[in-house]
Amino acid sequence: MSKDIETTIKILNTIAKDSEVSQRDIAKAIGVSLGKVNYVLKALIAKGFIKTENFLNNKNKWAYKYILTPKGMKQKVKITREFVKSKIEEYEALLREEEDEI
Repeated sequence: MSKDIETTIKILNTIAKDSEVSQRDIAKAIGVSLGKVNYVLKALIAKGFIKTENFLNNKNKWAYKYILTPKGMKQKVKITREFVKSKIEEYEALLREEEDEI
C-alpha cells in the first residue's frame, strides 16, 4: 500500500477529530511536510471528500475549517479497511517467511 494512502488516512482522521486544525498542525501531527499536506488536501477537496469553509469572525481570512463530507467518511472507512487488510497480508507473509527459514 502506498505511503500516500497512509498519509491520506492520517489526514482524514486528523480532520475528523478537529475540523479547525491548520495544515501546519496536520503536518506536525502526522510527520509529513506542509507541502505534502497541502497537495493531499487539494486532491481530497477536488474529489469531494472534504469541503472547506472560512472561519467566521476570524481576522485571518486564510484560516479554513475542513469538513469531512459523507462521501469523504465513506472513503475514509474504505481506504482504512484496505490499508489494514494489506498490513495483515504483509504480516502473514512475514510469518510464512519466518516459518520457511526455520
